[in-house]
Amino acid sequence: MDHHHCCCLASAAIKAAAPVLVGGRELPPRAVGVIALLAPALLAALVITETFGEDQHLVLDERAIGVAVAAIALALRAPVLVAVALAAVATALVRALI
Repeated sequence: MDHHHCCCLASAAIKAAAPVLVGGRELPPRAVGVIALLAPALLAALVITETFGEDQHLVLDERAIGVAVAAIALALRAPVLVAVALAAVATALVRALI
């Protein structure tokens, strides 16, 4: 089973388990905070494994430049669409130069 399926199964398990475990009760604020962080954490894990992982090995290539450019753009409060576009352009430029 590849990591796409694992992330999908983990997400589905979390969504399915919540109503069963909670049973209509309200969750404590601390639990709500933790749950709110699960989706971004799963997305970050997927981005990292897709960007830097290949055949069970760490790979640093032009995709790393694109992710770095997007991270800088987002840190500077650029809109997500602009960050994605900048990442694509940076990756394409590095591929063209190498």
